[in-house]
Amino acid sequence: MGAWPQQVLLFLVALAANSFAAFAGGGAGLLQFPALIFLGLPFAVALATHKVATVALGIGATLRHLRERSLERRFSLFILACGMPGVALGAIAILNVPAGAAETLLGVLTIGLGAYSLFNRRLGQAYAPRNRHIRGYVAGGVGLFVIGLLNGSLTSGTGLFCTLWLIRWFGLDYRRAVAYTLVLVGVFWNGTGAFTLGVLGQVRWSWVPALLAGSLLGGYLGAHWSIVRGNRWIKHAFEAITIVVGIKLLT
Repeated sequence: MGAWPQQVLLFLVALAANSFAAFAGGGAGLLQFPALIFLGLPFAVALATHKVATVALGIGATLRHLRERSLERRFSLFILACGMPGVALGAIAILNVPAGAAETLLGVLTIGLGAYSLFNRRLGQAYAPRNRHIRGYVAGGVGLFVIGLLNGSLTSGTGLFCTLWLIRWFGLDYRRAVAYTLVLVGVFWNGTGAFTLGVLGQVRWSWVPALLAGSLLGGYLGAHWSIVRGNRWIKHAFEAITIVVGIKLLT
């Protein structure tokens, strides 16, 4: 494949993957990461390149969500402080640990997320903050740290874990939870993982511009659709993406 057709294909893959991810609250790696491997990158190089590109997903979504002012500053800092150390540790670990068994377990858990949401019809449909006390923050922070470990070490679906955790533990609705996931996980968690993998691993930089452009536009479009469509549509998209991502991880 020539250079220009390859760049166009990379852009379209990133646009599709990140549009769906920004709407559902995660799952960009479902399409983008396997595509990088299919196009010839080794696992570790594809992972590092994918992580760099997904930062643009968060930036694109941020440009749209900041207009809604739906993020609380202190709660945002809490999510960053709990998750980013886990992301860095996970990114270091994945360079030395076979990912097969972990991806199988992650696939089962991801399908479980979709099933849990599917059978809880009112989940995430209303904003009802809870566990905003010391013990609640400690338990919630541990959960975010573990999700950060998964985000740094594995490729698909970990943003979906953050979205559901914010809904289930802290009482956010889908629209707010997706906003936190896309802005904080998309930019800062993924940025931490991208930096760690970029320093310790290898990135195919010649592929990054097309991936960044597709991710940036896809992040903005997906965030716009999630704001316009609301909690019910986001919930259905979340359930579909989690089940598909889980099946992909198991195969």
